[in-house]
Amino acid sequence: MGHPLDPLVLDLVEWVAKEPRSYAAVIDAWRTSCPRLTVWEDAVDRGLVKREPVPGQAMRVIVTATGQEFLRDNGRPAGPRH
Repeated sequence: MGHPLDPLVLDLVEWVAKEPRSYAAVIDAWRTSCPRLTVWEDAVDRGLVKREPVPGQAMRVIVTATGQEFLRDNGRPAGPRH
């Protein structure tokens, strides 16, 4: 891991990998106004998680294939593919 936020990004990706989360739940838990703590933004920008529309339901967040690889590369369970 080369970036200081990588441990937190890893935690976020692992949390989402356990089960799809609603966008609102992810933002509530991980968004911050601190310009130095951009965990959610970094995970999205790096393609580790993505928003996915679900017909008739709220937008959800899932781990991408890149995110699952990031988890495996760092010794974390990748969880089920969504």
